[in-house]
Amino acid sequence: MLTVVGSVNLDLVARVPRLPAAGETLSATGFTRVPGGKGANQALAARRLGADVRLVAAIGQDPAADEALQLVNASGVLLDRIRRVPDVPTGLALIEVDDAGETTIVSVPGANAVLAVDAADLSDAEAVLTVLEVPMAAVVAAAEHAAPNAFFALNAAPAPEQALPERLLRRTDMVVVNRAEHAALGDLRHSARAARCVAVTHGAAGAVLLRGGAEVARAAPPRVQAVDGTAAGDAFTAALVVAMLHGLGDEDALRRACAAGALAASRHGAQPSLPTAAEVDEILAW
Repeated sequence: MLTVVGSVNLDLVARVPRLPAAGETLSATGFTRVPGGKGANQALAARRLGADVRLVAAIGQDPAADEALQLVNASGVLLDRIRRVPDVPTGLALIEVDDAGETTIVSVPGANAVLAVDAADLSDAEAVLTVLEVPMAAVVAAAEHAAPNAFFALNAAPAPEQALPERLLRRTDMVVVNRAEHAALGDLRHSARAARCVAVTHGAAGAVLLRGGAEVARAAPPRVQAVDGTAAGDAFTAALVVAMLHGLGDEDALRRACAAGALAASRHGAQPSLPTAAEVDEILAW
């Protein structure tokens, strides 16, 4: 069982020809409401890639809650550890996507900001994946309550405003970040005897895998026409974790992760864009 500790959002997505400059108003060419949130995205991605998944998260008691959970619920992700918080709305994300697939995202945390994690949430977790779209206390609690032999992965996104707690890094088996997040975290080599493995994504240029600060694998994504990069990082992260849990080597795992991220970027919306294992197999066979 892979337990994902993270956020649930309803994404409000506006399509625009280009991203607006500061102070500029543009007319949208389209608008959609799509389930999202990095935790829910990664839980659904891992489920579509063949893992048994439980999601630990917090939502409101508003109509947006069921809308935000629609796809993860339909996929078979276990939702018995979802907290419905009174008097706090479900999280929202305000997203602009331009014709080149570039995005701007403003997150409104809502119930995500009050998520708490206890030992019962992780009682049968063979692996744990968490993100920084929930309180740091919840992330640290997930690390502390995970079984000693459970694989623990941290997608350090969005970039933290302060250094990650040393006790969190000491427990982390793998950190996944993009270039900006990697720079924000500084040198992980020493604090993360900890992060035994660090995956750094570079967009269309692919990704690298580091162990002890040294590069051990590099992969490029298949060529696709990018239309929406909202969930590409989530697809990458989930695919890398699932591949490693299935025992793939570093290079093969990284190739699958890059392929999953590319497929997600080639489709509109966050959760609707997430690929299945068969789709990843197919694009890698090209």
